[in-house]
Amino acid sequence: MDRRNVIKNLGLGLASGTIGALGLTEKAMAQGFEAAKYQKATNGLPPIKITNVKAISTRPSGSGSNLVVVKVETSEPGLYGLGCATFTQRAHAVITAVDKYLNDFCTGKSADNIEDMWQSTYHSSYWRNGPVLNNALSGLDQALWDIKGKRANMPVYELLGGKVRIAPPTYTHASGNSPEEVADKVQEYMDLGYKHVRIQMGGYSGVSDLEPDFKKVGFGHETDNFMDQYAYLKGVPKMFEAVRKACGERVELCHDVHERIQPNDAINLCKELEQYRPFFIEDPFSPENIAYFEQLRGQSSVPLAMGELFNSPHEWVEPMSKRWYDFIRIHISQIGGITPAMKVARLGEWFNVKTAWHGPGDTSPVGHAANTHISLAVWNFGILEMHRTVSDEIQEVFPGAPYSGDGYAHINEAPGLGVDINEDAAAKWPIAESFPGFGRVRKFDGTPIRP
Repeated sequence: MDRRNVIKNLGLGLASGTIGALGLTEKAMAQGFEAAKYQKATNGLPPIKITNVKAISTRPSGSGSNLVVVKVETSEPGLYGLGCATFTQRAHAVITAVDKYLNDFCTGKSADNIEDMWQSTYHSSYWRNGPVLNNALSGLDQALWDIKGKRANMPVYELLGGKVRIAPPTYTHASGNSPEEVADKVQEYMDLGYKHVRIQMGGYSGVSDLEPDFKKVGFGHETDNFMDQYAYLKGVPKMFEAVRKACGERVELCHDVHERIQPNDAINLCKELEQYRPFFIEDPFSPENIAYFEQLRGQSSVPLAMGELFNSPHEWVEPMSKRWYDFIRIHISQIGGITPAMKVARLGEWFNVKTAWHGPGDTSPVGHAANTHISLAVWNFGILEMHRTVSDEIQEVFPGAPYSGDGYAHINEAPGLGVDINEDAAAKWPIAESFPGFGRVRKFDGTPIRP
């Protein structure tokens, strides 16, 4: 487009001789040219600026977790976005990062250029890849995508490429204190329409009838849990056997080791579970023992899922490229939001690694919505973790919260992420003043076991 025509298109209607008379310089004409290109690129929408970034915290009854949401307000009246920044064990640290640092850094910047904002924010603290700052960044990033969808009058999944499936299948959690109890719970979920169920006996630590020695002498804290690793290793195959016998072969079964046993024990367990055709075995090794995946891959064909503790691309790029596991389980709020999660999904497509975003109870409904929008749009989707029910209190605080009840994740078709927040209702449920962290688990002698 000729720059003189740009002037006319901008509504100035000036003849060529008038341009010189008014003293319009090439620089001014260039600026007009760029403005015209911007108007065209944004479908005529005016540019918008970030005017405020703040953290909203809440702990509604029914969630049991400290939830943190980032609200990004803009120069367009009434237009704002929401993103999940929940790090329930260190919620106050995230709130400080958002209110004291992120707000000052973002105010006055464009709300349109998400990639530029992500990169700038990611490097702004110099040191990076920590969970606190990544959670704050994730809240910002998701909120900017929410704004982008609202401006386009489209759900976010449309901006990510549109639907690849009717809805993302989800799995739910079945637990009990015996193999038979677990099997009964799996059947209940199958009757509700679930085709994927995660099975655990006695939770992550298994079931034991022994009293640990550290409890006898009062070592540690009274709330510390005990894991009888021998009983766990013997109990898991029996649980799979009982569920397969009672529920048949069509249901897909998952199990989470939660990184609580030694690598060689995990390898032997996976080999023993092959006969029961698990959908995946999750977190057989801790991040500190990631290299054991190569050894496991050479000995067992059991599908593997990994990643909920990952913070950085340094932790997942090489294993994914080497096909060490089949499902990437990263937590969207842990890695920085939708922007990096889409890059992870695209990376996985080339190496046959499917997505299985981490979606436990300490994910806010905004975070679950982000997980679901991505899962609707990426081809190499595997499975989605989402709690089966949404409490009345959660619905009051988060109108439009996604839900799962029939084996699929459901979102509304509202523009953006589709979830709002009632700040007055959120304030009725303040977060805990302190949170000791993830539950401590110990061996017989009191040695802490890493999750």
